[in-house]
Amino acid sequence: MTAKEIRQAFLDFFASKGHQIVPSAPIVVKNDPTLMFTNAGMNQFKDLFLGEAPIKYPRVADTQRCLRVSGKHNDLEEVGIDTYHHTMFEMLGNWSFGDYFKKEAIAWSWELLTDVLKLDKDRLYVTVFEGDEKEGLPMDQDAYDFWKAFVPESRILKGNKKDNFWEMGDTGPCGPCSEIHFDNRSDEERAKVDGATLVNADDPQVIEIWNNVFMEFNRLKDGSLKKLPAQHVDTGMGFERLVRVIQGKTSNYDSDVFTPIIDFISKSAGIPYNAAATPDDKDWGQAVAMRVMADHIRAIAFAIADGQLPSNNKAGYVIRRILRRAVRYAYQYLGFKEPFLNKLVPLLAAQFKGVFDELISQQDFVQKVILEEENSFLRTLENGINRFEKYIQDNQDRQIDGAFAFELYDTYGFPIDLTELMAREKGLTVDMAGFDTELQKQKERSRAATAIDAGDWITVNEDDEVEFVGYDEVVATSRILKYRKVKAKGKEQYQLVLDVTPFYAESGGQVGDSGVLENENESIIINDTKKENGLIIHFADVLPHNLNATFIAKVNVHTRRLTENNHSATHLLHAALKAVLGDHVNQKGSLVNADVLRFDFSHFSKVTEQEIAKIEAIVNQKVRENIPLKEERNVPYQKALESGVTALFGEKYGDYVRVITFDDSYSKELCGGTHVKATGQIGYFKIVSESAVAAGVRRIEAITADKAEEYINNQAQLLAVLKELLKNPKDLTKSVESLLEENNKLKKEIEKSVLEKASVLKDVLKSKVTVVNDVNLIAEEIDLSNAEAIKNLAYQLKDIVDNLFLVLGANIDGKPNLTVMISDNLVKEKGLDAGKIIRELAKEINGGGGGQPFYATAGGKNPEGLKSALEKAIIYLK
Repeated sequence: MTAKEIRQAFLDFFASKGHQIVPSAPIVVKNDPTLMFTNAGMNQFKDLFLGEAPIKYPRVADTQRCLRVSGKHNDLEEVGIDTYHHTMFEMLGNWSFGDYFKKEAIAWSWELLTDVLKLDKDRLYVTVFEGDEKEGLPMDQDAYDFWKAFVPESRILKGNKKDNFWEMGDTGPCGPCSEIHFDNRSDEERAKVDGATLVNADDPQVIEIWNNVFMEFNRLKDGSLKKLPAQHVDTGMGFERLVRVIQGKTSNYDSDVFTPIIDFISKSAGIPYNAAATPDDKDWGQAVAMRVMADHIRAIAFAIADGQLPSNNKAGYVIRRILRRAVRYAYQYLGFKEPFLNKLVPLLAAQFKGVFDELISQQDFVQKVILEEENSFLRTLENGINRFEKYIQDNQDRQIDGAFAFELYDTYGFPIDLTELMAREKGLTVDMAGFDTELQKQKERSRAATAIDAGDWITVNEDDEVEFVGYDEVVATSRILKYRKVKAKGKEQYQLVLDVTPFYAESGGQVGDSGVLENENESIIINDTKKENGLIIHFADVLPHNLNATFIAKVNVHTRRLTENNHSATHLLHAALKAVLGDHVNQKGSLVNADVLRFDFSHFSKVTEQEIAKIEAIVNQKVRENIPLKEERNVPYQKALESGVTALFGEKYGDYVRVITFDDSYSKELCGGTHVKATGQIGYFKIVSESAVAAGVRRIEAITADKAEEYINNQAQLLAVLKELLKNPKDLTKSVESLLEENNKLKKEIEKSVLEKASVLKDVLKSKVTVVNDVNLIAEEIDLSNAEAIKNLAYQLKDIVDNLFLVLGANIDGKPNLTVMISDNLVKEKGLDAGKIIRELAKEINGGGGGQPFYATAGGKNPEGLKSALEKAIIYLK
């Protein structure tokens, strides 16, 4: 069977068992502060397990794209080295929400694997939870007994809490699990060693392929377990591993999930792929490089398609790190000195056509983003190599400092093994202990910055659902359902859940509402509103005295109205961008608050002033038309798409959606945000900046209503002041141009005067040479007010004075400046280093500097120290 056939067989099987087949959620997680990426099939159903959302389908199955490279499941450094770790992988899963439980889950998993997929029954082992006395948990006898109907007891193994008790996190739903393992060894190997002894023993050929989790408990903050009101099934089967064993391969990379890409890489590099290479073989690095590239392109491409661009922070940094690891392997082992990774995107898009169409529909955009990132990193790689070479020149130690190795890793993307390789080529070693210390410091800083300590939810009033009324009302009568205390970045807050709320929770780029909860006895300020796993959470610094009281929940109406202006203007802007720039424009991110709207979109060149003017004109025309809002709720998703609505990549939509329209022929989008009742409320729209934020992504920032009026008034006032300064000329532009031209002429005259002065100084300084130990020393303070002129003077003196050791001091606009120039032969013969010398001399002027061994400069704060700095110079010649 092909990979495509295997995937479909899984979905068809569970559809036949009454399961609703649902699409994969985006690989990039939104509305869950505990996750950056989807790392398990159950993530999109987390709110169902937590009881925070209604269950639409009691039985569900899907194939979910997942990413594991950070946090608890950090597998990145193993990827490409072994045969079964990946960054992005597909998780085939079936779920029961309060419906079937262990008996059916076990029977169906066995039926699928052995009857449908025809796996050898004698090669399958299963595990069950052995129990845990400390937790007061008995052995999972039910699972054991159900397995006995299919598997000999010799192949039903008991596992400890680490392997056979699955937990979502430190708190939350959890329960015993039953794993299915496959022994992929040869018959000869199996005859020698019992496969049961290799289960969960990290043997690369005896691997877990499926895990059935039986959700029975909720882990509380204090570590105790509480029975869930309903029992659930959560299963996950690694697609790549499953295909491998069905196709009879010993490595995931040898299955048809990866071979088309590896073959393309091999052919392009002109290097055969040796799947059997070991670390002792010469072509080991090349084999690892091809696996790394074939794996990493999947994670990179799908993350970008889902809206996460490479960047220097959070999830964007993770994607950039994966991309750079792939480029580095391609560069180091396969000789790809030019961008190549991006060429894999069309192949990957075709492979997933009909499975995850997000990639093929954005193929050009994704490929261009990767191309730009590759170009950027190849430049960075070259800079890092130059930085390494300079370090070797400047330091005589036989060991590379650990802090410097970490700088290469952190700033230039150099994995430590590359630094070690470069060091070995120079006959040097790397201080690995120092590197590990710096790496640990970084991890601790990162953990501290993102750590959130959340207490258990404390129920005040029982209610199954939270009702959001904020589309129609800004005031509502509410009760508190539950609350918890959270601590983040040293600040304690309370999170409240209300039964009825008018507060909009941050989502889709629109910030959350603020306001108050009040009654006749007290008033509680709501600072923010967010969503967590679909649950609307209100943030407050204090708790109400009477949690059981009834409150009036009031949204800050002024802030809400200004935010609505900007959100609706964003929709008008999106449509205008498509009209002016083309249909390739797609939203890649947004921020909407009361002050500004920020809109990121796909476009590969700067938006010109003329294009900006056209875009503004279109939007303001739509504002003046005062187009009424057309809002449609609970529209079937497919029907909405067929009506021509704009849907955003990377967003997870439900079966029913909300459609926001401003003129059926102009702007029609899927959106959950709040909006103006008619476009006239926006008042006026003004773009204040246009810039690049990433390869192929531009950003527009704009303002509306009061802020736009304030901006225009400020600009008019500035113009009036400028006219007054220029004595109210008839043609302001011509007057400014004339002033600039005159200023340039004066600058050139000054530069000419400085150069003439430097020419005279050259001869004067040459006459002041003092010979110290066969070195021609010039150490003088000069009167030149231009740093470039001083540099030219130093180079001229170097050309006409042999064995030169030159130190010049100058006062440039009240700030001290030092210059050191040394003849090349003195650098080599006497070991003089201008860079090191300037750092010492700069201490006299309370400053710092650096440069090359033959030329260096420094600046400072204390002009009085110039004299002592010049006097100090002579000590380097004695």
